Parts: sequence; C-alpha cells; structure tokens
Amino acid sequence: MAAQCVTKVELTISCTNLLDKDVGSKSDPLCVLLQNSSGQQWYEVDRTERVKNSLNPRFAKKFLIDYYFELVQKLKFGIYDIDNKTYDLSDDDFLGELECTLGQIVSSRTLTKPLVLKNGKPAGKGSITITAEEVKDNRVVVFEVEARKLDNKDFFGKSDPYLEFHKQTGDGNWVMVHRTEVIKNNLNPVWRPFKISLNSLCYSDMDKSIKVECYDYDGDGSHDLIGSFQTTMSKLKEASRSSPVEFECINEKKRQKKKNYKNSGIVSVKHCEIIVECTFLDYIMGGCQLNFTVGIDFTGSNGDPRSPDSLHYLSPNGVNEYLTAIWSVGMVIQDYDTDKMFPAFGFGAQIPPSFQVSHEFPINFNPSNPFCNGIQGIVDAYRACLPQVKLYGPTNFSPIINHVARFAAAATQQQTASQYFILLIITDGVITDLDQTRAAIVNASKLPMSIIIVGVGGADFDAMEFLDGDDGVLRSPSGEPAVRDIVQFVPFRKFQNSPKEALAQCVLAEVPQQVVNYFSTYKLQPPKNPAA
Repeated sequence: MAAQCVTKVELTISCTNLLDKDVGSKSDPLCVLLQNSSGQQWYEVDRTERVKNSLNPRFAKKFLIDYYFELVQKLKFGIYDIDNKTYDLSDDDFLGELECTLGQIVSSRTLTKPLVLKNGKPAGKGSITITAEEVKDNRVVVFEVEARKLDNKDFFGKSDPYLEFHKQTGDGNWVMVHRTEVIKNNLNPVWRPFKISLNSLCYSDMDKSIKVECYDYDGDGSHDLIGSFQTTMSKLKEASRSSPVEFECINEKKRQKKKNYKNSGIVSVKHCEIIVECTFLDYIMGGCQLNFTVGIDFTGSNGDPRSPDSLHYLSPNGVNEYLTAIWSVGMVIQDYDTDKMFPAFGFGAQIPPSFQVSHEFPINFNPSNPFCNGIQGIVDAYRACLPQVKLYGPTNFSPIINHVARFAAAATQQQTASQYFILLIITDGVITDLDQTRAAIVNASKLPMSIIIVGVGGADFDAMEFLDGDDGVLRSPSGEPAVRDIVQFVPFRKFQNSPKEALAQCVLAEVPQQVVNYFSTYKLQPPKNPAA
C-alpha cells in the first residue's frame, strides 16, 4: 500500500542569536533542509536564500513538503554562514542544526528549539523557529437545486432526471466534477443538497465557466440529454431560497429542429453557499490532542511466555510481535500527544495478588494511574508485567473498548474538537465476546475514537475482518448500525518481512479521515483557530 499524501505543508524559518563567524561583520546565514527516509542517508530537500549580515535572520523562501500522518518524517534544519560562491556547504561555517519530525512541527504549529552543534552541544544561544501552514483551499460549495417542466423522454412513465456539473480545463475540454442522484419518474425533481469543492468546480475562479447538463437516466446506459446551460460561480452564489437563480435548460438539437422551441425545462438553484471545511491539520494545529491507549491480549492461546514458540516470548534482543506493533504505531502517534503519557491495559490473564481473571488491568498494576511514560514506558511495563501474570481467558475485547469509550464520552462535554482517542488492541485470535464487542463498537462509533486491531500469530482472523466494516456496515446484535467505520484490522504476518514502518502506515492511513469525519459530522471546531 502506497502512503497517501494527506496534504502539502509550507514551513517558514527564522533564527535568533546565531553564532557570529565573520570578522568585522555579522554572519551571512542560510538554512538547508534535509530529510531522512526510514533510517537511510540524509538527503537535501531544499535551501533558503542567504541573508546578509544577520544573526537573527527571517528567511523569505519557504520549504514545501508532503505531509503523511502515518509516517515518522525525520527532518534536519542546518544553518550555515555562506562566505563563498560554491554550492557545496562543506567549506562554509556551520552555525548549528535542529533535528525533529514533521509531526512535532505540525502538532505545535510553531516550534522554537535551540540549535546544536555536530557534537550535540548548544550552538551558543542560537535558536530556530519553524512555523507550519497547510497549503490548501478548503472552501466547499453547498448546493440545493431543483427543476420543473423538464421534457419527457420516456415512452412509458416520465423522465428520470439527474444533473452533471462540468468544469473547463486549460485546453478547453470539459471534465465532469459532480453527478447528482437520479430522481425516478419526475419532471419536477428536487435533488438532495450536495457539496463540491470550489477548486474542483471552477479552480476556485468565480468567473470560470461551469456547464450543467440535465439527463434522463436509462438502465441500459443510453442516457438522453434533456438540456444544458452554462454559468459561473459569481452568478450561482447570488441564489437564495427567496430568490432562486434560474436557468433555461436548452437542447441544441431540439432547438434547431423546432421553430417555436423555448426550452426543455427550468433548473432552479435555491441555495449556493461557499463554506470552509476543516482539514485534519486544521484540527491538529488547532490544538486537538490524539490520545493513545494500548490493550494487550494475555490469553492462554498465546502460549507460555517462557517457551520460545509463545507469541509473548521475548527473543534474546528483547522483542516479539506485540512489542513491534506497539513501537511501530506508537512512534507515529506520540508526536500528537503533548504529555506523552499513555495508558496500557491487559486482558484475559489472572493477575496478582488474588489471581482473579481480569479483562482490563493496567499492565503497571496501578489502577489509579495506568499511564506509562512514553512508548518506552509501555514497553518497560509490558516486560515487567509478563512474568507476574498467568495467561488465561477468554478473549474479551468489550471491557477495554468500553473503558476508552468512557473517556471519549467525557471529552465530548468540551464541545470543541479538543481530543480524539486511538485504541490499539493487539491479540492472538478469536474473540469470545463477539456480540458485546459489536455493541461496544457501534456505541464507540458515535464518539471521538478509532480502534486499531493487530492480529499476531497464525490464527484464523475471520471474525476480526467482520469487525472492520470495510465491506458493509457493522451492526450491533440489536441491529443498530455503526454511524461510521472506526475499526481497522490487520494481521501482523502480512508485515513480517516489511520494514518496521509498514505496519503503522497501513493501520494509521485511515485515521485522518476518521478524525475529520467525526468532528465535521458533529460540527466541532478546533479549540484554537489555526488561522489566528
């Protein structure tokens, strides 16, 4: 699966208190941006202009970079004092650098950090400030359209009309950008409200031609043109419910044949409004926190952790599939959580001191504070917990899903897009409480949360595929449908021979869309306005 570029981000760079390497004048700095893809070599992406005689430069040239939520994108900003004409930087004075991730930059929107030398020591008092801005036009046009007295094209019954909107490309060709639904057997149709992005509709140009065609739908694919007209956004946006903008639908062939032809019907635009829709980065840069929780399967089917064929067996270098999944997904998400304190729970084990079975125990055994410090904290707690619990059963997911759902429900009280919860469940197999889990997921689909399930080992994961609503809507046992698809399931074995980033890429690629869907459905705005 190729990574989906979520968006392009523009980075603006400034520095303060740079080291002064020039005798008799000040340094002449430029900033170079290097990127590192999956632990390979650093390569240069771009560089700014050189600012003369300044220890506090503000660079005019901006860096444009593709942003992927599901990757850890490592960046390095190097500042050099340029004293010669060569492009090579190795003969220029080095004034300091900053290494960070793009996730850290976008989650703080403006990042200010000290510059360091190659040996890791501070570069004097020098610091760098990086500001991120998403490059986008997120304006969307909302339409309400109806028609009346359309020509009847059907021998039996009446026409089945639908509309198509087309924009004109630079070379004069028309490209379809939207098709409405078909309204059966009706010469005076009222279509459902619909949205088209302003860029798709007319390249965001208010005076660019838009062609609207009205067709009669035919089951055999030979749709008949009823008529068409051309207009612009400038004209359309004058529409209001009290005074709609109306167009005559003209059928050229018919007009040439008939002497007293007037039109083939009237299309009436009752509402046409430009609105701004928030993107994933609007929420992140606007202060939305992603809260990460881990649920770990400690059921007996994993095998005795001391035995090398157990899924919980720690290899001599201290890893197994559970830990690999936690690292892979956690490394991406941690950039979006300011306190980096992550609750981690186990299920399906008998736990000390009484060895009762528990389906939601904190793996640090501290119920009042189940938080682990950073991803490393989860790993350490897991390693310490393993020898203390007895693997048991059954495999119940619903307690942990409901646990996180309680926090997600509490967050909805804030009435802004301030928090979103991501639950990672790692399991070796077949779920026991399928009905309760279905009910828990349907309930969670109304809350700001997503669930990622990673299946480890060789079990048959058919039941999991069923929870991932990709091929149809998941329903609770009572028949209530999930309002959105929030479960992403992947078998770990699919990634056994892939680079370690591949698992996170696959399971996290859908998260930005799930976040946007949730907050836009409930019309929640980011806590801080990103544009401010």
